[in-house]
This record gives sequence, C-alpha cells and structure tokens, in this order.
Amino acid sequence: MLKPAFIQESQALVEKLAELTSGIIAVVGFACKSDDLYNSAAILCNRRLVHIYHKQLLPNYSVFDEERYFQKGSRSTVFMVGSIPVGINICEDIYYSQGPASIQAVLGSAALIINISASPYYCGKIGEREKLLYARAVENRVNLLYLNQVGGQDELVFDGSSMALGPDGEILGRARPFSPDTLLLDIDTKAVEFARLKDPKFKNQRKSLTAQSGSLQVVETGYQIKDKYIGLEPGRDNYMEYISCPQEEILEALVLGTRDYVLKNGFKTVVLGLSGGIDSAFATFIAWRALGPDNVKVLLMPSMFSSESSVKDAEALSKNLGIDYHIVPISSIYDTYLKQLEPLLKTRDINITKENLQARIRGNLLMAMSNEYGWLVLAASNKSEASVGYSTLYGDMVGGFSPIKDVYKTAVYDICRFINQKYDNLIPQNIIDKAPSAELKPHQKDRDSLPEYSVLDAVLKAYIEQEKDYHSIVNMGFEPQLVKKIINMVDFSEYKRRQGAPGIKITPRAFGKDRRYPITNGFKLS
Repeated sequence: MLKPAFIQESQALVEKLAELTSGIIAVVGFACKSDDLYNSAAILCNRRLVHIYHKQLLPNYSVFDEERYFQKGSRSTVFMVGSIPVGINICEDIYYSQGPASIQAVLGSAALIINISASPYYCGKIGEREKLLYARAVENRVNLLYLNQVGGQDELVFDGSSMALGPDGEILGRARPFSPDTLLLDIDTKAVEFARLKDPKFKNQRKSLTAQSGSLQVVETGYQIKDKYIGLEPGRDNYMEYISCPQEEILEALVLGTRDYVLKNGFKTVVLGLSGGIDSAFATFIAWRALGPDNVKVLLMPSMFSSESSVKDAEALSKNLGIDYHIVPISSIYDTYLKQLEPLLKTRDINITKENLQARIRGNLLMAMSNEYGWLVLAASNKSEASVGYSTLYGDMVGGFSPIKDVYKTAVYDICRFINQKYDNLIPQNIIDKAPSAELKPHQKDRDSLPEYSVLDAVLKAYIEQEKDYHSIVNMGFEPQLVKKIINMVDFSEYKRRQGAPGIKITPRAFGKDRRYPITNGFKLS
C-alpha cells in the first residue's frame, strides 16, 4: 500500500476489467488513489467504471492496520440494478449496527446488500461471523450477500465461507469453506418488502438514521434485468455438510495455508524431519494433504538416544502416506562435535548444550537438502512449545514455514485422533499413545521440564488469548508458583519466537501481529 507503482497497476487493472463487463455487473475490490488512498470497491457495468465506493469503517486491531494506510470513506452507496436498489460495502462496514448497511437498507431502500471481505480465519470465527450477518440481515430486513476471500497469505488464512442470507436471517446458500467455489442463487426481493411491512422496529430506524441521509449516494448502472427468475436449486445451508467438527475445520485451514504458502512462493516440494513424535507426524500429514505424496520428503535422523519404536513409527507413517524417506543417523556427527568441543565443555554429563547440539545437527541436514534440491523446510513446533521456549534455535525451529506454530499440543492430539477416524488410521497409533519426548537424552519425557499439557495449555490460553494477569489465572484454580513460572517462560521466550518461521494463525490471538510484545523490557514477575 506504500508502493506507488502497486497502486497505479491496481487502478489500471480495474480499468482493464471494466472492458470485460459486457452485459454484467462486476464488483471489484482494489486500493484507490484519489485525494487520498482508500480501500475501495469498483462497480463495473457495460464496459465502464460506474462508481467507486470507499470503505468507511477501518479496523485497526489484531492483525489489521488499515488506518495506517487508508483514509475513511464518508458516503454510503446504493446502485440500481434495473429498478432494484443494491447496497455495496466492504468487510468491517457490515460489523456494526446503524453502520453503512443500515443506511443503505433503511434510507436507500436496498433490497440486497453485498459485502466484499477479506476476513482472516481463526477457530470459531466462521460461527461468530454467521451470527453477526444474521443480526444485520434481520435488523435491516434485507437480503445479504457476504463474499469472503479464499486462500493463504503468510500467517493468515482466508476461509471463504461466503453465504447469502434472507431478510429473516435464514441462510439461502453457502459456498464451500477453505476452497474457491461458485454459488448461484435466486434472490427474492419481494420478500424484503413483506418483511419490512411487518416489522415496526425497521420503520423506527429511519428516525435515528435520518441525520446521516446526506451521506447516501444512489448510482444508476444502466443495467436492465432480463431474467427475473431462473429457478435455480436452493443452495446448501448447513455448514456440517462441509465441515463435521472443529478439528476438521482447523485441519482444512492448515492444509490451505500450507499449500498456498509453498506454491505461491515458488516452491513445489517440502522436506521435514520425521522423528516418530506426534508433532512431526501431524506436520507431515498436513504437507501430504496440501501437496500430495510426491512433493513431501522426510529425513529420519536417529541418534543413540532415539528409541527403536520411534524409528519404526516414522517409517510406518512414511509408508502409509506413500512418501519418500531417508534414514540419516546423526550419532557419528554428534560424536565429532563433542570431540572438537571437548576442551571447551564444562562437563561430560549430558546437559542442555549437548541436547541442543543434536537438534542443530538435524537442522543443518534439513537445510542441506533444501540447498541441494530447492525443497522448502517445514518446522514442526507447536504453540505450547513456542510459548514457553521448549525448542532449539537453529535446531528444531529451522524451517521456512511452520504449519502448526499456532496449534496447542492438546489440539495436536485431538486433530490427529480425528485424522485417524477419517483417514483409516494413517498415523500409527503408537505415535498418539506414547508419552511425548524430545529423545535428546536417556529416558527423557516432556513432563520432566513442563507441566502436563492439559494444564500448560489452559494457563497459556488464559494468559495469551484472554490476556488474564497472574492473579486472575491463579484465581482460576491454578497453583501460584506454576502460573508464575509459565508466564515468565512465555515472556522470556519472545526472542526465540521472533526468529522463528511464520506459521498459520488458527487461534484468536497468535504470536506475531496479534501479540506485539517487546523482547527488551523490565516487566517480570518476581
């Protein structure tokens, strides 16, 4: 948005698209530069640019920075499709009662509101959005067409989930989530008239909105409706026909985000370190779903501390998915490191230094494959680990992308169980059943360093997503010293997270743009 060349090319493309609108109306979102820069929608019809609507409500929270780039629009637009008034607005404009949608429906008599949107996904967002759209349709007694972007961009996934609602809030049709889709619908504009006649609340809105009548603009398109009704079959209205449960919804978001990050950035194939643990198994499955078996490569890199069962589990998963795997033992490389460093090491015991050496050797081998073949390395750290720093810089954090970076460990288990239900036990059950371990020293288990993940994740959600402070979390029933330890680990580990690969946002508050926490600060619990 700060590149003049991009703005110029964007506007030139809108003019080219206008040439293609013979006999149709097209609504196209773009960045418009006039007296200032606006987030805008162009209305194109019969080979001409009919009108440009400027977004009025600019979000400046969470991942959004629109006020940093755009000026607010000041006029609500209704354009005429034959004799039918149609309102147009953009994303946040639909979120507020008595906003642009109300002006268009109540003062402009719009029978249909079209909202074009780029609304990023997190778990639960689709349901929240549906409730909001229901409220706007009912309070304005209007047909509502919500069109959301589909695809991944860096850490964000746009889920699509476009839908049409009638004036009673009923869903007239629903497009497929997490996939490009086409939805054809007949819209009954007469239903709006009947609904408004019967609703006294709708009539009373006009008084409170009259002061804003000067902001309403009616635009003639010159378009004539030829077919008033073509008798299409009703669209799907049940989300469960597409997505069966929250675990499947998150999985589809992760698959879409991974596929688009890999392909849109010019890669074709990915490589992962497959340890036999649940995180790398989950990340490998996501890559397999996103890119297909031919484009997923894995290295099994056992050390002297790797259990025989972990190696067998990793081999079994690779065979189940039909992906290429190579076993590259690291014990001799590790011994060479220790021999070279022996004069500088303080102890012969296995300590954090020696544990991290193993992780960094594996990271080097994965990056070697990336250099050799042009494969993108995927990291497999989850949100629980990233939150408290239970990972190794330049080791298991190595990668160009981190698909499960925003997935808590407990959610990893839940989704893997769902995967086995739907995909006929592709993930070996032992990977799910065994106690999690980094296997960097004898008999190591995650619980030696961390609380049980059910407790850890509950505290993390309260602190990161709900922004509860120490005392509030303790009052939830958690042990005070444990809460203090977890909070300090989260804040101290910011320097690690800042150096990690981007990953897909699937919670309401992911690390990164959602949580802009300074590395250097003196605010610590004592």
